[in-house]
Amino acid sequence: MARTLVLLAALLLTSLQAQAGSITIGHTTWVGYGPLYLARDLGYFKEAGLDVELPTTEDHALNMSAQAAGHMEGSAATLDELLKYRSAGFCFKAVFALDESHGGDGILTQTSVADVAALKGQSIAVNEGSTSEFFLSYLLAKQGLSISDVTITNMTADDAASAFISGHIPVAVTWEPHLTFAKTKHIGKVLIDSSSAPGVIVDVVELSCDVIDKRPNDVAALTKAYYRALAYMDAEPDKANAIMAKGVGGYLAEPADFAEARKGVKFYDKPTNLAYFGTLAKPGKAGELVALGNKIWAQLGKLSQPIAYDAIIEPRFLDN
Repeated sequence: MARTLVLLAALLLTSLQAQAGSITIGHTTWVGYGPLYLARDLGYFKEAGLDVELPTTEDHALNMSAQAAGHMEGSAATLDELLKYRSAGFCFKAVFALDESHGGDGILTQTSVADVAALKGQSIAVNEGSTSEFFLSYLLAKQGLSISDVTITNMTADDAASAFISGHIPVAVTWEPHLTFAKTKHIGKVLIDSSSAPGVIVDVVELSCDVIDKRPNDVAALTKAYYRALAYMDAEPDKANAIMAKGVGGYLAEPADFAEARKGVKFYDKPTNLAYFGTLAKPGKAGELVALGNKIWAQLGKLSQPIAYDAIIEPRFLDN
């Protein structure tokens, strides 16, 4: 009996150790997630004792469903969109920020459209429930307008760009590389992009609360490896672009395309993360984005109750 208990204990310990070193982070295809692949393929995660998997699913809702079911430990996504999924029954928190869209997202229109106010009454292709809708709502609100002042056609960002380029819809909310393609081919114009709204579209890595509470060393190791990847990216940009392009793949599979897309984001290193998140007692700019996200998603009917800052943010691993 004693030998059986010892064997069971050993098997349980082995299982827990394997689990403790494994983190799966789901994500969509986006240039800002490149450093995660850089940390993986340079062996930084392995050196920190982690086995990190990075599955790609273009519908973020599927990533969140998989995480809620216990099939993944976390995801990379925009902070605003994550608010829609946080609940008493589904606990997760952002542990560090990856990047800020700084021109990587935008609105394509006909050349005759003068400004955002002129979008009133127009038909707009946008992915409902995504950060694209959040961005559009934010821009409209600054002009005293709302989603009800336009006609929405629900499409993914890629499909929205295709519909615009083919002339099937007059306005599309999309992202790179479609913005650059439209500009270089002189198809309409980029009315406005995210460089005009700094800090509104910010990508983070979130992890389940169970992982944060029970595996703090793994979370710290994940953060440290990410910082190392950013340092390499700054020191060896061409080599880093090649590695990240291969990892992220999709429309960013070519290093040249990845390098061009990088111009539309600002990556968040350790000092930026520390300033951005602040503390739970005194939040940084992230607190403003959480408040803005609560407001906009509630107005759009996609948030049943406000999400508190300390319910969605865990900053204790940033000063690694």
